Amino acid sequence: MATILLVEDDTTFSQLLEGFLTKHAHHVEATHTVKQGIAALGKKPFDLLLLDYRLPDGNGLEVLKASREKGDPPSAIIMTSFNDVRTAVKAIRMGAFDYITKPVNPEELLLVLKEALGKREPAPQPAGKIPQLDFIRGKGPASAKLYEYLELVAPTDITVILQGESGTGKEYAARTIHQLSRRAGKPFVAVDCGALSKELASSELFGHVKGAFTGALMDKKGQFEAATGGTLFLDEVGNLSYEVQVKLLRALQEKVIQPVGGNTSVKTDVRIIAATNDDLQQSVENGSFREDLYHRLNEFKIDVPSLRERGAGDFNLFLNHFISQAAAELGRDIPDLSPEVKNMLNRYDWPGNLRELRNVTRRLVLLAGDKTADVDTLPEEMTTQLEKPDAFPPLGTDLKSLKEANEKEHILKVLEETRYNKSLAAKMLNIDRTTLYNKMAKYGIEL
Repeated sequence: MATILLVEDDTTFSQLLEGFLTKHAHHVEATHTVKQGIAALGKKPFDLLLLDYRLPDGNGLEVLKASREKGDPPSAIIMTSFNDVRTAVKAIRMGAFDYITKPVNPEELLLVLKEALGKREPAPQPAGKIPQLDFIRGKGPASAKLYEYLELVAPTDITVILQGESGTGKEYAARTIHQLSRRAGKPFVAVDCGALSKELASSELFGHVKGAFTGALMDKKGQFEAATGGTLFLDEVGNLSYEVQVKLLRALQEKVIQPVGGNTSVKTDVRIIAATNDDLQQSVENGSFREDLYHRLNEFKIDVPSLRERGAGDFNLFLNHFISQAAAELGRDIPDLSPEVKNMLNRYDWPGNLRELRNVTRRLVLLAGDKTADVDTLPEEMTTQLEKPDAFPPLGTDLKSLKEANEKEHILKVLEETRYNKSLAAKMLNIDRTTLYNKMAKYGIEL
């Protein structure tokens, strides 16, 4: 039984949800506005937040933000009928566990609730074995390059930056590195830096001593100590405040931390893997991220490809995998896909990447039953955006791919003009040598 805070302004729908969840042994406190939801957070703890996106006095993300600022936030699920999944992607970036689209399917809701409430650290696996989580390996060039780099860097203690869009599987990539490393039998601790408030980030990472601040009733070990001997995964590391960045730099350089309010330094032995969906180098240039910390983290950068970049072959591989997985979870037969559904799935641009594909296939399997999956099994935001012909280009021909193709061509042209003098080419491109080397590696430019 879980205690759930429901924030939903449609009173009829709210009552239906409350009754449904109560029948399934959950205690629900229903509110209808952002203000009421935030007030409820201050009265008692909740195991889960079920938040409507659009509310009369704001949106559900404001309640999510308020829960984060109070420290140790519960899992949150966003409900949205907004015809753009980018809203849900934004919610995931802010720390939501998952999202569901309206009209809410009861079985889908129960499945997501179960996952959110039962989120646990996977059991350790033997070193040298790729962890079998919710994803499978792709077989295309982009996927092959990704796994080549993961396996190359894993046996070392090099600090890694995983850069990629939201939902591409950066945490899975980090776990893969950990499981292939000498630290595989030790803890893997994941920290969502985007879900940490500025006030409590230092305490969460480095711990605190009793009385360090209001509410510090006892000593607390931070995640650095929790990960001793293992791997600490810092997701969305670019969201850390300047003050915490300074402390993180010291921890990396000197391998010691100092709990908040304490006078004694604590030795650490952790391998750091950082992840970001932003360009940290650009953050350095605009002053929001320390350059010295960036270079300390960027001992080895790996670009985690988006679903678009993986190509049509890998897309179909992941699609079939997620359909089979959903059918097994839900006790359903694997449905056939109508030609129109196949066409829509291949034309859609998948801004939420693998996470979105998994959610869409789960909904599809739920609604199709033992019938052929037709257009009505797809979320509204997909069908709305794909009503017009050629609403999106096929996989691999989107704007980002075209931009990267042009960038690769331009780099090759400049290298030829400078007779492959990398220092001169970097100057002509107005980038440093490190950035040029990274881009050459990314685009497979070998001299």
